[in-house]
Amino acid sequence: MKTIRLAVAVAASATLMLVAGCGGGDEPTAAGGGYPLTVTNCGAQVTFDAAPQRVVLLKSAAVPYLHSLGVMDRVTARAGQYPKEYYDAATIAELDRIPLLTDKTDTSGHLQISKEVVISQQPDLVLGEVDNLSRDTLSAVNIPLLEEPAMCPDSKAVPTFDDIYAQMRSYGKVFGRDAEATAAVTALQERMAKVQAEVGTSSGRTAAVLYPTVGGGVTYAYGTASMAHPQLEAAGLRNVFGDVKERVFEVTVEELLGRNPDVLILLYGDGDPTAVEQGLTGLPGAQNLNAVRTGNVMTQLFNFTEPPTPLSIDGLERIVRRFKANP
Repeated sequence: MKTIRLAVAVAASATLMLVAGCGGGDEPTAAGGGYPLTVTNCGAQVTFDAAPQRVVLLKSAAVPYLHSLGVMDRVTARAGQYPKEYYDAATIAELDRIPLLTDKTDTSGHLQISKEVVISQQPDLVLGEVDNLSRDTLSAVNIPLLEEPAMCPDSKAVPTFDDIYAQMRSYGKVFGRDAEATAAVTALQERMAKVQAEVGTSSGRTAAVLYPTVGGGVTYAYGTASMAHPQLEAAGLRNVFGDVKERVFEVTVEELLGRNPDVLILLYGDGDPTAVEQGLTGLPGAQNLNAVRTGNVMTQLFNFTEPPTPLSIDGLERIVRRFKANP
């Protein structure tokens, strides 16, 4: 008998229903404080009869949560890319022991993996939804899926660092590791307090977080619906796109010049960070940007900013170190 099943009805027991949606982290509830336990994730209800034991990772975002909770040994397979720059030695060792199904991506960086490959692993939980392997596809064969709340399709919630703490507690409930989750949240909050004390008042400098296309092409910027916005604020910087309510959107060099940020943070998925920087600085007119002229350009791996995870705090610490040293 499967230990985890998808909830298919709204009724069953009112004590199992969630009050939180996919905006600020899933907050599971269960009768008697244990299982069955229901999570509302991206508008779908997922019920766990017991803690997951065979997890397949299709995205890397959950890794720091699972490591903090001490449940990486329950991950039986993974797919996608897991840059070592994200992790400490202990996490890298845990990942190295997990078989990699594929790291094949399409031209836009999205994972390509077949339904058959994932099903063959007999998972009782899949973490991360990909374009060609949706929640509906997996639910048809009774395999539950959880996505990071900030990456839910059509999510309108504005992310904050509190989302990280909520998601840690949620995973703690799902995996039966409440005490570990509480300790991890306390440690993260202490790190945030230390950063805030170091930053002090806002520097007054402006900044933009961009995702350039290597080799030329579209440049994307991040507005207030992205984790980039609270990250910049916590670093004492003002987002020049703080008036844009979207998460990510196309931007031209002309618009960048009009807003002319003092600091640029360039996100990328993998590859050579020098090429990423050149993807922006090589555009006509980009050399006239304040940040480029003064050398205040920083490249940062994508998950150090988005979605909200403990890596976002790592990324914040990196930003503070970089621009405190080069005001």
